[in-house]
Amino acid sequence: MSILQIRDLELRLSGKPILDGLTMDFMENKVHAVVGPNGAGKSTLAQTIMGLSGYREISGDILFQGESIRELEPDERARKGITLAWQEPARFEGLRIRDFIGASLRGKEKAGDLVFDALKKVGMEPSIYLDRAVDRTLSGGERKKIELASILAMKPKVAILDEPDSGIDIDSLEHIFEAVKLLRKGGTTVLLITHSMAVLEQAEHAFLLCCGKVQDEGPTKKIGDYFGKKCVPCSHKNLPEANGDER
Repeated sequence: MSILQIRDLELRLSGKPILDGLTMDFMENKVHAVVGPNGAGKSTLAQTIMGLSGYREISGDILFQGESIRELEPDERARKGITLAWQEPARFEGLRIRDFIGASLRGKEKAGDLVFDALKKVGMEPSIYLDRAVDRTLSGGERKKIELASILAMKPKVAILDEPDSGIDIDSLEHIFEAVKLLRKGGTTVLLITHSMAVLEQAEHAFLLCCGKVQDEGPTKKIGDYFGKKCVPCSHKNLPEANGDER
């Protein structure tokens, strides 16, 4: 059963189609990958699903559990159970890690234990990190693991992880992969946005995206074989001229 459906989705920026007629089905309680070269439209898709500012003027539709969410604000989508882990996690000067992770657990019994357990699951010693601030004293990899710990604690219905290996060392990457397995085991549908073969291999099903279009989909091995051997880096021909960054 599909928990998230993309139907004829188009997003134009600077008059150019960055997402170009996408139709995709993400099956419930599976780990999916959206893979493709830089500029393929992967991160744009993630931000469009969340309804972030600048990514809302779409045609087509986005369905969550059979209902359209295209008119909903990001916080409304989050309350329905969709969350996004950023490629570059935010900093929050003065906010303690225990409070950052616990923000989504207000009113839950034993919230402190859930925060403690989530940190352990991503390989971070709670006694060292609980009272540290989510600020510039943390490395990008530490912030990424803290963000993932918050997702483990909140147990969303759909978790979109944008380039989860970005800024992560090899040892930490194993904790990230273990967290993906724990999310799935807990009933979360996971979308991995990536151009990494190592991350792609964590998925059960994959979409190959290029120039804002789905070029193929299927079992991870099938898509991985093509992406790893035949797909080459390319520039998205439809990137807005004023903004050539990764979309």
